[in-house]
Amino acid sequence: MAKRKYVDGPAMSTDNSDVESSLEPEFKSSPRAEYEVFLNFRGLDTCLNFIDCLYHAMDGAGIRVFRDDEEIRKGEAIEGKLERAIKISTICISIFSKNYASSVWCLRELAYMMDCKAMILPIFFDVEPRDVKLKSELYQDALQKHEEKLGCEVVQRWKDTLKQVAHMKGWISKIPGKV
Repeated sequence: MAKRKYVDGPAMSTDNSDVESSLEPEFKSSPRAEYEVFLNFRGLDTCLNFIDCLYHAMDGAGIRVFRDDEEIRKGEAIEGKLERAIKISTICISIFSKNYASSVWCLRELAYMMDCKAMILPIFFDVEPRDVKLKSELYQDALQKHEEKLGCEVVQRWKDTLKQVAHMKGWISKIPGKV
């Protein structure tokens, strides 16, 4: 195992360049991701409550979060910016909700996250993992509509991705007062 090389110098120096350059390559810090978290969600279901709370809690804790309604201006190209944000994020959090599968954008983002081998943390917001595994009609109906418009090949990829992510350890969040 390699050992760190240390450089003598003033105890209160604010310039770390001498120390950084004296470290062996495996100890040099890599540049931080532009975003630590990428949020993937269906806005109609979650935007004004759960996502806002989650976003502001992380932002308040100093976590750099990409949320498309915060980061992309009206009229700005979406697709390239979303793909870039996914690539440069450390963690992707997918919030699966009742209407998640009705969004082509949500499904595209999720498939792209899987293609990038991103660390995906699923949150099942008022749905069960079994819904995302396509063991109920909830997501199956939405995917059937996509299949009619876009074809089997694209939708089959989304189905496979949903099933894979639904098998990951995640969190189940129920809306209070609902059984």
